[in-house]
Amino acid sequence: MGSLARPGGNITGLSALGPELSGKRLELLKEVIPGMTRVAVLWNAANPANASAWQEPQAVAGALGLLLQSQEVRGPEDLEGAFALTAQARPDALLVLGDSLLNMHGQQIVEFATQQHLPSMFGRRESVRADGLMYYGSSPPDRFRRAAYYVDGILKGAKPADLPVEQPMKFELVINLKTAKALGLMIPPHILLQADEVIK
Repeated sequence: MGSLARPGGNITGLSALGPELSGKRLELLKEVIPGMTRVAVLWNAANPANASAWQEPQAVAGALGLLLQSQEVRGPEDLEGAFALTAQARPDALLVLGDSLLNMHGQQIVEFATQQHLPSMFGRRESVRADGLMYYGSSPPDRFRRAAYYVDGILKGAKPADLPVEQPMKFELVINLKTAKALGLMIPPHILLQADEVIK
């Protein structure tokens, strides 16, 4: 691939900016839980692309005064062990670095966080609709609209090599107030004002 502006070949598309958002997700958690010092980070270490997803929150954690507890999984059979280690470590919150494996088991992860009374931040909005606490990430509806633009252009004869790989322009914050109440958390008003969706 040449560059994001001119990818070359038959490659183009949209970036979701997954790993790059982990720092912002930690910052939001810290604003909601000011006394937070320890965060368990659940991530799929079998996916080579996730190495940067794990490095990103580490780069931000020190500035926020946070200790991160890595809970690596490599397959679905590792989830129960990661849950047991997380429960034993007693973190203040859970950050889930989503990929296809963890997204597939999102409901199981939400149920664990609920049982442990653990505030959770996800990289997939469906997990918040299933009673996770918060989601922050690029807007799926916006990405779908932009994808239609690419399909339309290619069907009209544009070459993928000439279409830049787009970075997301719109980001969403989704908060589950019902979950916050169950956790005894008061979401600061300025965070609520930033939210694109509040689930009550």
